[in-house]
Amino acid sequence: MKKLINGVVCIVFLGFLAACGGGNDKDTTDKDTTTEKTKEKAPATNTANADATFQQTCAACHGADLKSGSAPDLDKIGSKYSKAEILDIIQNGKSGGMPAGLLKGDDADAVATWLSDKK
Repeated sequence: MKKLINGVVCIVFLGFLAACGGGNDKDTTDKDTTTEKTKEKAPATNTANADATFQQTCAACHGADLKSGSAPDLDKIGSKYSKAEILDIIQNGKSGGMPAGLLKGDDADAVATWLSDKK
């Protein structure tokens, strides 16, 4: 029974690390500029795109509803941090598990703006 519990704990821990880690992989795909590929990599410039970017990059840890993940709740993060502070956390990470650089450039800015409106 003890081995079973240890096995389950290890699997859950590895799942958590896999979901929240990484993001430094280089793109080895061809540089085709078709509409579909351009659309996939388009920066999050509006609320819908910011939400989609969040769902793709952040929801695994923070939860799709901003509050049911293993990481801190973000449903009212705008009342705690300004847009600039949120952007700094996205870009530079935060001790305790938030990795740096999961989003960059316009995507980071759009998600920070979107999250700063959550009050």
